[in-house]
Amino acid sequence: MKDLRINGRVWLEARERFFGIGRMELLERIQHTGSINQAAKEMKMSYKRAWELVQSMNSQADAPLVTTQTGGERGGGASVTEEGLKYLTYYRGLQERFQQFLAREIDHLPA
Repeated sequence: MKDLRINGRVWLEARERFFGIGRMELLERIQHTGSINQAAKEMKMSYKRAWELVQSMNSQADAPLVTTQTGGERGGGASVTEEGLKYLTYYRGLQERFQQFLAREIDHLPA
């Protein structure tokens, strides 16, 4: 068949979905902006949804992926922890390997 492609998604699960492409993007944006709220705005996502995703990841991981700080002299903020950076690095590599797998599978499609 002409123009046939193979497509798919890969994510990590524990009790529920733990980490995927959207959560990776959220962590990257939190890392860049220092704010869950700003990251959510950039992704056109509600703050409530972004907060729920962060809480879900933090509660499933052995250590928090994101830490938050409220108010104070410098205002609030959020940062990606070392544990969060480990998952970002791993998942980026997983995504790359998965895309390579999909690309190789094209060669096995019936002619």
